[in-house]
Amino acid sequence: MADAPAYGGDGTPFSHVSMYRNKEGLGVWEHKGKVAAVGIGHSPTSRRWDGTPENTVGAWAILALRKAIEDAGVRPDQVDGLVLDPQTTTGAHWPAERPVPMDVVNAFNPSKDPLDGIAKLSASWILKNMPELTNVKFTMYAMGCMTNALVVAAQAVGDGRTNTCLVLKGWHNLDGRYYQGGANAQDTIAGGAKWTNLWAGPACFTTATQFQAYCKKYGKSHDMMAPYVVESKKNGLNFPEGFFAQNRPEPLTVEDYLSARWVAKPANLYDNDIPIMCSSAFLLASAERAKDMKQKPVYIWNQCSTDALYYGPQVEGYSPKRAGRGIISTLEDVEAITDSTGRKMLEGAGITSKDISFENMYDGFSLFHQFHIEGLGYAGIKRGEALDLYQTDISNDGPHPVSPSGGNIGSGRTRVWQHTDSIQQIQGRAGARQIKKKAEIGVSGGPMPDGGNFLVWSATPS
Repeated sequence: MADAPAYGGDGTPFSHVSMYRNKEGLGVWEHKGKVAAVGIGHSPTSRRWDGTPENTVGAWAILALRKAIEDAGVRPDQVDGLVLDPQTTTGAHWPAERPVPMDVVNAFNPSKDPLDGIAKLSASWILKNMPELTNVKFTMYAMGCMTNALVVAAQAVGDGRTNTCLVLKGWHNLDGRYYQGGANAQDTIAGGAKWTNLWAGPACFTTATQFQAYCKKYGKSHDMMAPYVVESKKNGLNFPEGFFAQNRPEPLTVEDYLSARWVAKPANLYDNDIPIMCSSAFLLASAERAKDMKQKPVYIWNQCSTDALYYGPQVEGYSPKRAGRGIISTLEDVEAITDSTGRKMLEGAGITSKDISFENMYDGFSLFHQFHIEGLGYAGIKRGEALDLYQTDISNDGPHPVSPSGGNIGSGRTRVWQHTDSIQQIQGRAGARQIKKKAEIGVSGGPMPDGGNFLVWSATPS
């Protein structure tokens, strides 16, 4: 494998294109059932950072990692790998003119970058501030999403590059309006964003246009989304680690949803997730190692990705390509891509859609969830039938649970809840969210229909 570039000068490599299964026809994943998730760790959640060292994304990352280690029942010195996403926001960037609070920086063992642990994370910062991790030999960055980090970690464990690996994703949220800083605060627009960001519009604009086309093509309406969003909020309130369960425990009604203001019609307020502060961690291990741990191992049967890798430019050896054919992906683009993703997920796991007990596909914008599950053929649905499925019993007590985690819609923006829930469902410790049917095989992934990474989970190694 070619040497990967360092990120932030700490020598940690980016993930390499060879670690991703982003083509069809590759057959069953060579490491099917040989890698397992065991431990889970979550920090508390909050709407925004309060400015104290105790509630930085770094402090909460350390807390989440320690919880994952404890949950798995291993000693810290048995951990030999760490995979994380160094980016901790999509839209709350540290303003260039804002002084860095050195009292916060110096409350930890700092790295070369003063914002490390405040508005980003590095492997070196984590290791400096977790002295108990004395045996970490493998570190790697997987950009953009917990799913990416899990996919990379799963492949690394399967390849024997690490045997007991921590996987981390942290999110910070600063005061001020989201998506108003960083590149969006500049006077000019550079790169490919000049074709899209120039026209402004909220982040959900592209999804809204795709959903509008979907409704026109299949004769559906936005109102038909209500059961899905209301159910997602209910599931989120049954997720004690989530933001709404901890901070805003009020249920959402159908009337609330249907009367909400538009953000980008036909996407309303509740079709968008809410940015929050949170750090989350998992512990993956070889199946042989995992069988002796504290919790029931949940085996990974497949990991795969879209052809256009999410955050592809940061993947070593990858030649960036457009997901769709134009400035934004059309309905036809996302349907073709999610059809391909569905085939890859099933093929790599050696299963059919009938084998799936539950789905936890991503939902940062509720209006694209149906693209994911229609591509999978979940519950036997075909294109244009997901909103009809939403009118049936999609609860965790029903025959076809839809997003039993509640996802980002139900617990806040982390891109993590779907994986935690998938693991907990199969372990039988999802609490009030536990699905009524036997949780044997689940799927999770994301973020976007036209760019993301995906996993198939199982209760057994084969």
